[in-house]
Amino acid sequence: MIKLIALYRNPSDTAEFDKHYFDVHVPLIRKFPGLRRLEVTRVTGAPIGEAKFHLMAEMYFDTKDGMDAALASQEGKAVMRDIMSFAADVITVFHGESD
Repeated sequence: MIKLIALYRNPSDTAEFDKHYFDVHVPLIRKFPGLRRLEVTRVTGAPIGEAKFHLMAEMYFDTKDGMDAALASQEGKAVMRDIMSFAADVITVFHGESD
């Protein structure tokens, strides 16, 4: 399985960010073709010092090709447009394999 991981650094207004993220962005993500599972984790702390991150989203796909197809789809393009509208300055995205 492959997962696409989005890490969101602490936004300046967490209430506004969360409202958009959960009311607008998550429903768009759920439309990804081939999405097997979505997990959103609220970061609540760090072992040492303050946490630099607010949220982590993990989107699971069967294969890298499936993930690539989802990102290239109309739904994927809508997700990317939305990210750029509210989170471009706080997001880091990467992918990895999981068992």
